Amino acid sequence: MEKSTIKIRLMQAEDYDAVVGIDEKVLKASRPEYYETKFEKLFKTKDYLPTSLVAEDKDGTVVGFVMGVLYMGEYGIYREEATLDTIGVDPDYERKGIGKMLIDEFLDHLKTLGVQKINTIVDWNDSKLIHFFSANQFSPSKSINLERSL
Repeated sequence: MEKSTIKIRLMQAEDYDAVVGIDEKVLKASRPEYYETKFEKLFKTKDYLPTSLVAEDKDGTVVGFVMGVLYMGEYGIYREEATLDTIGVDPDYERKGIGKMLIDEFLDHLKTLGVQKINTIVDWNDSKLIHFFSANQFSPSKSINLERSL
């Protein structure tokens, strides 16, 4: 498959099943509740700006996606920062540049909305994902993610 046969477009509500299916193939676990919440925010909240994208093959099959949030005042941040919180490429389509295409289009889209910086969180032990983000010019931030066990 050539990159030229892949089309990147804004995510639609009808993409829910495809996104959940790709995520399940990647993680080998189903998380429909996670995506129900994300899709509800994305398509049922009036003040939520669309930032999430999907990649389709030439037949219109969704083969990848990227989801994020544009900060609208959270943490005192207004529209200059966004977060990339979920990305997935169907394992049958990996290593074809689709993840990079999604990241590039996602960043271009966010730039048009006035975003100047994007953040994401990666598990310290997920070397494959760390390498992917590093190859796409992400670097460790100056922020520290703090946690506390309960």
